[in-house]
Amino acid sequence: MVLTPGTGKKHPKKTDAAKVSLTGWTGGKQAFTTREPTVMPIEQMAPGWQEGIALMVEGEKRRLWIPGKLAYGNAPGGPAPTEDLILDLEFLGSVEPPAVPKDLTKPPADAKKTESGLVYRLLTKGTGSAHPAATSNVTVHYSGWSKDGKMFDSSVMRGSPTSFGLNQVIPGWTEGVQLMVVGDKMRFWIPAKMAYGETPKRPGTPAGDLVFDVELIAIR
Repeated sequence: MVLTPGTGKKHPKKTDAAKVSLTGWTGGKQAFTTREPTVMPIEQMAPGWQEGIALMVEGEKRRLWIPGKLAYGNAPGGPAPTEDLILDLEFLGSVEPPAVPKDLTKPPADAKKTESGLVYRLLTKGTGSAHPAATSNVTVHYSGWSKDGKMFDSSVMRGSPTSFGLNQVIPGWTEGVQLMVVGDKMRFWIPAKMAYGETPKRPGTPAGDLVFDVELIAIR
């Protein structure tokens, strides 16, 4: 049921992330709500959510009655609830995935290579002057692809940069981000030995050589 008509004309694509506000009820009681709009990759939503938002345009608010089998299909953690869900969903806009790099499988001639095997290329020059150290905490935006062109992770699609210590990430990141200054955007071609290996132990971790676009936002 449409609660508020939208002002947009385009419907979101399954590969987009959606900026939404939402409130859900189960068993006649409010189960969750967003205090502020949040960005959610549509492919990671439960099936009923995906089906509902595909019908919407920007600015629209709908009430969805979702059967339990479609409401919690992608819920993380333990057993998902089985109750039917009533969801008030407001669609505020789409975030399209970054384009797959055209040089994904072969770095261009102007790319540079370090002794470790890391290959990098400056995409956008920053305004900073200081480089992070191997133990610095940094804030970045990033997107990562495997060599088959599949994007496996992206802070851009989540709508929020991420922060971490450079001694807490894969070696390719530890070395590569130290080459950057604030404002730089670089592309890294990271060999498997500096990423998660050819056969990662943790399920869902990308295997083999990887490519990342990284923008350094802050050094702390």
